[in-house]
Amino acid sequence: MEFQRVVERRRMVRNFEDRPVSEAAVERILGNAIRAPSAGFSQGWGFLVLTDPEDRARFWEVAWPDDERTGSPHEGVMRAGLVVVPCANKQAYLDRYAEPDKGWTDRDERHWPVPYWLVDTSFATMAMLLTITDEGLGALFFSLRHGDAVKDAFGIPPEIEPIGALAAGYPARDEPSPSLARGRRPGSEVIRRRRW
Repeated sequence: MEFQRVVERRRMVRNFEDRPVSEAAVERILGNAIRAPSAGFSQGWGFLVLTDPEDRARFWEVAWPDDERTGSPHEGVMRAGLVVVPCANKQAYLDRYAEPDKGWTDRDERHWPVPYWLVDTSFATMAMLLTITDEGLGALFFSLRHGDAVKDAFGIPPEIEPIGALAAGYPARDEPSPSLARGRRPGSEVIRRRRW
C-alpha cells in the first residue's frame, strides 16, 4: 500500500474477528518496530508478544477484569489475534549515555529533559500501528490500568515499564469512536511557522 494511504487509513479498531494473525505478519510488525529511531541507538524497548489463545485470555483476565468489562461496547477487542505490550527500559538509556562516546558517567536522570525511553518506545509502537495497517489489519492502542498485574502475570521485570498495549487483528464491523465527532484539528490550529 502506498505510504500516504497507510497514514490516512490508520485508525483505532475496537472490534475484531476471531482469527489468528499470520506469523509472517507478526514478524513484519515486530521487525519494523525495532527499526524505529532511538536516542543514542539505545534501543531500550522490549515487546511482550501474545498470539497463543491461552496467553491472550490470561492477558485480558488481568488487564481488563470481568467486573470492569461487563456491558462494555468494546468486548470485541478481546478477539484480536495479536496482543503486543510495548515496554520501556529507562536504565538502558542511563547506561548507554554513561558510555565514553556520550560522557554522562553519573547516569543522572536529570540529563534527560524528556524521557526518551518513553518517546522511543512510542516511536516503535507507531511503526507497529502503520505496519498493521499496511498488512490490511486493524489495531487498538490502549492504556493498561492494571499494568502491575500484567507485569506479574507475564514475568515482566520490575525495571521494565509497559507504556500500554496494542491489540491487532482482522477488523470486524464496529462503531467509530464518539471522539471522532470532534473532527481533526486543522493544521492552522496546530502548526506554527517561524514562531508560536
